[in-house]
Amino acid sequence: MTPPDSVKLSERAKTQLITMKRRTGIQNWNVLCRWAFCMSIAEPSKPPEEDIPADSSVEMTWKTFSGGAEDVYWGMLIARAEEDGVPVEKQALGQYFRLHLHRGVSYLAGTKGASNLAELIKLACEPDVRHKGEALLASY
Repeated sequence: MTPPDSVKLSERAKTQLITMKRRTGIQNWNVLCRWAFCMSIAEPSKPPEEDIPADSSVEMTWKTFSGGAEDVYWGMLIARAEEDGVPVEKQALGQYFRLHLHRGVSYLAGTKGASNLAELIKLACEPDVRHKGEALLASY
């Protein structure tokens, strides 16, 4: 099974990422999307089911999203899907990825997020987030 060919964001997520670009100085969509995905994966709850439109102009390939670590991010998604009882098949995983990505973008831009680059880095150093990511990678 392979990852999706491309990642397309909703208009809402695009607006939230524009805010994060301004706050942090990080100019690349893919970098912020990786942060967002990891924040959501680290959250113990399953993302809520919702219909997320792909109605923005922001689209990237999986390779661009993953920054050359395609297998790592795909493995994290599969491990988390198995943990949450999500079917490990292409369509379900594609939707599950979108749910995590968009939830993470909301976290980045919302009250759990950061108002500058230093706070974003601090979020990554929180023990719960770091250990959850390590556990997911170890199970892959």
